[in-house]
Amino acid sequence: MDTEGVSPTPLRVRRHKGLVFGQPLGFRALRLDLYLPPREHPDPPLILFVHGGGWMRGHRGVLVPAYDDWRPGPFERAAAQGYAVASVSYRLSGEARFPAQLEDLAAARTWLTQHSGTYGFDADRTVLWGSSAGAHLACLLALSTPADGIVGVVDWFGPTDLLALADQAGPDPVGDPAADDSREARLLGAPPRNVPDLARRASPVTHVRGDAPPFLIVHGTADHHVPYRQSSDLAAALDRAGVAVRFRPVEGADHMWMNVEDPEPLFQEALDFARAVTAGAR
Repeated sequence: MDTEGVSPTPLRVRRHKGLVFGQPLGFRALRLDLYLPPREHPDPPLILFVHGGGWMRGHRGVLVPAYDDWRPGPFERAAAQGYAVASVSYRLSGEARFPAQLEDLAAARTWLTQHSGTYGFDADRTVLWGSSAGAHLACLLALSTPADGIVGVVDWFGPTDLLALADQAGPDPVGDPAADDSREARLLGAPPRNVPDLARRASPVTHVRGDAPPFLIVHGTADHHVPYRQSSDLAAALDRAGVAVRFRPVEGADHMWMNVEDPEPLFQEALDFARAVTAGAR
């Protein structure tokens, strides 16, 4: 076992920081942080977390900024409840265009499966959890690739239909999805409307299918970055396809839970969902 960066925490969680899971030709090494629960939780299920940041920025060490002052942090707290937690990096849009980000997430998933025996977790009970751009990638991985071993998805306010973003943007959006320098244009190489086939391929809603794993979708009704309808429309499409989906609006909440006074219940709701779907997959 590679023990570089291993350290215990006050919750007796074991951390393996900066494990390299891949290095695409000509790019930086891609790393993940792995948090393992106390040893009285043998063969725990895996939560694979994907960070947000508009595909342009962000770091695997951050769940969302609303939890930055938690000590111990949210990943340690999740592991202490009996999960292995892997938070992964991926190439940002300034480094490579789509589908590089999806390929990196798939590579992380493969590496974790191959090393599950070494680190002692059950990769056949994996829950994908992402925020914002990371939720987009998590949904896309679960819906557009074989879902073997993926037993649930937690989608926190992720973009799901890139072609619809411009029409759904509210009166005071942060960034214009139709602009040449928008987050979406940086991801795709052009505004979504200029590359509709690629935008559809990069949209989770395009890939909805009846055998998808269960979803928990949570979105603030006052989100200025990702329109609320991005989540409500995906939830409706999943429901029509017969997928088990729970959609929970958070009344008045903005992006990244920026104005939520107590984000702890939202965090615990995600872990309770993970517990339910991983228990059912035994």
